[in-house]
Amino acid sequence: MAVYLFGHLGATGFVGPDEPRYAWIARAMALSGDWVTPRLYGQPWLEKPVLCYWAAALGFLIHLPAEWAARLPSAFAALAAALTIGWLGRKHFSSNETEWAFTSTALLAPLIFSTSVAAIGFARAAGPDMLFSAALTLTMAASAAVLSQRQALQSQNHDCSSGCSSEYLLLALVGASLALAMLAKGPVGVLLASGTIGIWALATARWRDALCLAHPVAIAVFCIVALPWYVLCGIRNPDFFRLFFLQHNFERYLTPLFQHQQPFWYFTPILILGLLPWTIGLCPASQEGIKLWREKTWAQSPGFFFACWAFFPVLFFSFSQSKLPGYILPAIPPLALLIAVAFERRIIAASTTKSQASTMSSDRWVLSGIGITWIVMALSAAHWVHKLPEAARENPGRMISYIAYIALAGGIAIALLGFMRKRAALLLSFFLIAFCVELAGERVLPALDPFISARFHGELLRNHRYPNRVFTFHLTRSLKYGLNFYLNREVAEWSPSDQDAALLLTTPQGLEEIRKSGRVEGALGGPYAGVVYVPVLPAPR
Repeated sequence: MAVYLFGHLGATGFVGPDEPRYAWIARAMALSGDWVTPRLYGQPWLEKPVLCYWAAALGFLIHLPAEWAARLPSAFAALAAALTIGWLGRKHFSSNETEWAFTSTALLAPLIFSTSVAAIGFARAAGPDMLFSAALTLTMAASAAVLSQRQALQSQNHDCSSGCSSEYLLLALVGASLALAMLAKGPVGVLLASGTIGIWALATARWRDALCLAHPVAIAVFCIVALPWYVLCGIRNPDFFRLFFLQHNFERYLTPLFQHQQPFWYFTPILILGLLPWTIGLCPASQEGIKLWREKTWAQSPGFFFACWAFFPVLFFSFSQSKLPGYILPAIPPLALLIAVAFERRIIAASTTKSQASTMSSDRWVLSGIGITWIVMALSAAHWVHKLPEAARENPGRMISYIAYIALAGGIAIALLGFMRKRAALLLSFFLIAFCVELAGERVLPALDPFISARFHGELLRNHRYPNRVFTFHLTRSLKYGLNFYLNREVAEWSPSDQDAALLLTTPQGLEEIRKSGRVEGALGGPYAGVVYVPVLPAPR
């Protein structure tokens, strides 16, 4: 899992508008010693809670490279989520005979999660999404442990009302993990956990057990962990309640204020892409659910409880007026767990029971489908190379093509092995992912870096002779925020009314507008990230 989640965290500079801003706030927090108020360019920035800034600031304090400092918390959070679902697989699904076998849920679940596109991508992203997802995964596991313990006591006719020391510890873990979710992304963590437990209780009629999760012990621990920062930040920033709770939570969900509108079904393709190359595993997982439904044992199945944790986040955010791919990341760990359960039960059962010939045949098709998925991904990557900027097609483009050919060959091998040696098909897929991730991190991403981040431009301009005369003009938000971080200052936007000489970073479209001023002799650069360097002459006196 180290290769999948931790490899080459600094292969690219900060990408997108969010990563450089989160990193700036964490760096400023480490330098200033103010661990309460997040600040962007010296001003309070109250859009997100503080957990991701705290975690990244620790990396800056020990002088890690900026990208490692900001992204390492997400990688550790992904590892925590993987280990948690591995523990759940061992506790609830793996038999004694297969507990540590390669095809046991205890090992398959963390591997499937760690090798999914969503985990590999968000483990390398500086932001709160993976921290939030890991905190909710821990809440799911602690809640399952409490409910499992109460069910065991009820089956032995023991009184559950008084509780016991082990249950109090589990309830404290429920409160602590939910508090971490609150510190990672705000009240939405409480809403997701409450809604998930609610629909589970409604379906199973186990309201009394569900309400026990709101035990005073859990509530007290939640308040002790989560509330101090909210109270302190509210005291120091009188506008905190309006900005954070009303604008960046309720208005973000209820209105298109932040212009991230998407159709209701938006998260369906996002979920399909996020689970690759294991998406086809949803088919046997669904078949397991249908089997439990027909046997009328679904209400007692832990699998149904975990399915609720996958279903409700997708449902909840589908109604949101603001949608981003990271919103449904909490659904990925429970889905990886359910896919692993289906793989274990069907691979082991189909390999040992001759009477299940039809199941055995269908599972061969599922495993071969993983190979077909690899083939489709390889062909898509090869086609995507032609959409790269012309200057990027030579080096990174060629390496992407090589990886695509390897993935294509591996996909064909996996598809064939799916009919003959099913365990070998799974094993080859895990190795193929590790190889592609390692090669991409070593060769492709560093070559793509100048085209997708501002790190190259920041290093180029860091020692500019006149730093106060470097401006941006109509640059994209991603590059502008990235440039601000790498130059360690907020680069101003140029105005045509500025009479002095300057160096502008702009786009080809911005260059045409600047030419109208008549103060441009030529343009330098251009291929990297679509940035054009424009020397502007002083205005005639």
